[in-house]
Amino acid sequence: MNKPLVAALASLAITGMGVAPAVAAPAAKADARPKAAAAVTVTFAGTVSLSNCSGSVIRFPNSADSDPALVLTNGHCLETGFPDPGEVITNQSSSRTFGLLNSAGTKVATLRANRVVYSTMTDTDVTIYRTTTTYAAIKSSYGISPLTVSSAHPVAGTAIKVVSGYWKTIYSCNIDGFVYRLKEGDWTWKDSVRYTSACDTIGGTSGSPVIDTASGQVVAVNNTGNEDGQRCTVDNPCEVDANGNVTVRQGINYAEETYIIPACFTTGNVLNLNASGCTLPKP
Repeated sequence: MNKPLVAALASLAITGMGVAPAVAAPAAKADARPKAAAAVTVTFAGTVSLSNCSGSVIRFPNSADSDPALVLTNGHCLETGFPDPGEVITNQSSSRTFGLLNSAGTKVATLRANRVVYSTMTDTDVTIYRTTTTYAAIKSSYGISPLTVSSAHPVAGTAIKVVSGYWKTIYSCNIDGFVYRLKEGDWTWKDSVRYTSACDTIGGTSGSPVIDTASGQVVAVNNTGNEDGQRCTVDNPCEVDANGNVTVRQGINYAEETYIIPACFTTGNVLNLNASGCTLPKP
């Protein structure tokens, strides 16, 4: 896993965030060909730093500004320890704090949770906290909007950025493909995202939002990478295909898809694991 930090790590070179400016075409006859959508400028705005991980303030397509703001990170970043295989935690009291970052990566506020809405390391690796404030209040006080979680499955080849609030670092790469089963120690995750090699995430980047640069929406949450080339051990996940064949890719990192999450939240950002279309693991 891009595990919670337990030791000082070497400093990192921050991946550039620049977006090439649009250039006007010379005057000529109209070009009827469809134009590619311009990339969104991805910044740190809306991301958070935890004591040992990264995360982000998220909303769903149907969330309202008056809803309590939610924070997304990894299941293995939960303050009470890693959930066991098969364990799903809901509605657990929490007073965890998060450093809210602006576009430059400067902490502008401390948000506080009052509830672990959902946490698991089974099939996926997510924790979702409910905070004591609303999206509207955060926007009014700090000018920061939440990141929207896409309800569509991500696409191979998509340009992405992994934004670590802990390290104030943005990694740029592409979705290389998807992993039928990603196994690490006692845990197994389904349909994981595999990055191309440029996203060389490390400890402390756990829980970082993975943002599609075309839409600006969250399509996954960063969670692990194979550090030493070992096979299916902690910090050394392996890929398992539908036939049971195992592949080890040392130095390659992974994330867990988030498109399945919005269907499990109803009006008021209330979790409903029995909602139509909700496929998150249940307790």
